[in-house]
Amino acid sequence: MKPMHIVAALLCAAFATIAGAEEYPVKAVRLISPFSPGGGTDTVARALAQRLSDAMGKNFLVDNRAGAEGIIGTELGARSPADGYTLLVGNLGTLAINPNLRKLSYDPLRDFAPVIQTTASSTVLVVHPSLPVKSVKELAALSKTRPLNYGASSSGTYLPMELLKQMSGADLNHIPYKGTGPSLAGIISGEVQVMFGGAINTTSQVKNGRLRALAVAGDRRSKALPEVPTVAEAGYPGYEANTWNGILAPAGTPPAIINRLNAEMLKILSLPEVINYMVADGAEPAGNSPKHFAAYIRSEHAKWAKVIRTAGIKKD
Repeated sequence: MKPMHIVAALLCAAFATIAGAEEYPVKAVRLISPFSPGGGTDTVARALAQRLSDAMGKNFLVDNRAGAEGIIGTELGARSPADGYTLLVGNLGTLAINPNLRKLSYDPLRDFAPVIQTTASSTVLVVHPSLPVKSVKELAALSKTRPLNYGASSSGTYLPMELLKQMSGADLNHIPYKGTGPSLAGIISGEVQVMFGGAINTTSQVKNGRLRALAVAGDRRSKALPEVPTVAEAGYPGYEANTWNGILAPAGTPPAIINRLNAEMLKILSLPEVINYMVADGAEPAGNSPKHFAAYIRSEHAKWAKVIRTAGIKKD
């Protein structure tokens, strides 16, 4: 092909991509939620889908594909056509933790085109009120003098505790639970003495005196418990263990479509009713560029890989 013909072909392809993005979407868009209806990730999916449908003139339909801690739905998202008509809600577990714990058919850094981080939320380090500690450092010191157990129902609460153990030298024994409710009941009853719990689940228990809050795992204080310091403020600089959600498309989705979706979602995440809705569910709207979300996923993947290696946890 002659050079001018090559240039003409490239220009035609570029204009077609731009035109396609301007017309997008021309049909319904599927938004895969890899968890059951009602959970935090699904709540994010439904809040966005309703408003994207209104803003973009075509239905955005939530497709729940639960199973294997989000792996089944995430694998489906990775295998879907890269045309902008299948999107995925990803989170800390499916994109940064599971890939470091299991051998999977998808690579979170290779197989997806990040669109936007939608939320960030933090867990709260709580102890049974009978425990004679009022700070993280006191907890670490006490753990070296007597056996202490911590409850966790998922890798999202187990690994933040492992990171804290590595940074503080605390000696805490893991007691697994099948779900948030049972783990919360376990610490209230005194079956375990320590846990990281979601702010929405633990705040009322802290305020009524059934639990004592020592610190917040994230990079900022919780609006629900503003007097409680972060773990970093409590003496362990660099500690940060946010949970988060975001929207991704299959790798190869046209950048113009990615950018269009990002712009629409940024508008949605800034709406007061969306902010209030997510805060009531224990999360805070995030919002960033595709480039920044991609960099954040890479950094989270690397951080938890190191925690898992240091803890001696082997891949399944």
